[in-house]
Amino acid sequence: MDGRIPALLILGAAIAAGVGVWYAQEYGFYEEVDPAGVRISVMAGGQPVPLEVGDLEAIDASSSPIRWRGCFRLAAPLPADAEVFAQPTPLVGPNWFSCFDAGRIDADLKSGAAKAYLSQPEIRPDVDRVIAVYPDGRAYSWHQFNDKTPERGVMD
Repeated sequence: MDGRIPALLILGAAIAAGVGVWYAQEYGFYEEVDPAGVRISVMAGGQPVPLEVGDLEAIDASSSPIRWRGCFRLAAPLPADAEVFAQPTPLVGPNWFSCFDAGRIDADLKSGAAKAYLSQPEIRPDVDRVIAVYPDGRAYSWHQFNDKTPERGVMD
């Protein structure tokens, strides 16, 4: 035996494993969220202020606290004292959720074309919900691990 069959079996197993991992990351865990059950808010003056939004599309997964992504339009401007989020980092979502482009949102946040706000602190332990808002009312949301500093009151 010259080893072709074992080599093909190993190659086939590697391809199958790769396809399985790709499918799990891209489709396997994500679920579309019913817009009727989503409440978007922004922190202003130390309190959550509910926002009126339209055209909401959102996804989430129970496998990780940071898989939430949302796209929506604001019906009214944010409160003047909305709390700015200091270090926003939009996280890449699955390719099929086309309304959320983390690279574009990140570039717009860095250029000043959009501004990030704290939507909900500690939406899950050590995770905040962040929203990026554009002047025309477009907005995007994601979950991001927060800074565990003594000033925030979170200690290991």
